[in-house]
Amino acid sequence: MTRSVKLLVAGSFGVGKTTFVGSVSEIKPLRTEETITEASIGVDDITGLGSKTTTTVAMDFGRITLNPELALYLFGTPGQRRFLPMWEELAMGALGALVLVDTRRIEQSDEVLSVLEERGVPYAVAVNEFEGAQRYPLDEVRDALDLTESTPLTALDARDRRTCVHSLITLVEYLFQSRQESRL
Repeated sequence: MTRSVKLLVAGSFGVGKTTFVGSVSEIKPLRTEETITEASIGVDDITGLGSKTTTTVAMDFGRITLNPELALYLFGTPGQRRFLPMWEELAMGALGALVLVDTRRIEQSDEVLSVLEERGVPYAVAVNEFEGAQRYPLDEVRDALDLTESTPLTALDARDRRTCVHSLITLVEYLFQSRQESRL
């Protein structure tokens, strides 16, 4: 029998959540992307996002079967604060979250991490290493984000299925280990 687990893929605006879900999903992902319009000027900070022309307005959805006994249902959250009510709905029933981080805009990760912590959603963090962006040692990223030593931290390229799956496995192992420890 296959066990299903709901996970969030969270992060700030433009961090690569939609690309991540599309890279790992074994089904055609559900996407709720809309074109960025002039109405978002002054509302959405697109500084440093290059040629970004679309944004997720509700969620992304995908599924990946890690093994015959475990399927992950991935719910990508929209990145802008104005969609926080959608996050609330998506977080219901989620076992945990993978938080994507862009080191070019690392300060924007603080709000995402705070929202998850306030709601008691356990998470792992994955640095999306954008092409041409400066790479930092993960210990420096951990310090910049003020993550505990027990918070899993990986690096990935949201376009690369292999690195994305590795980050998901790291999250799932952490979640199951945490659940086992809480039962002791």
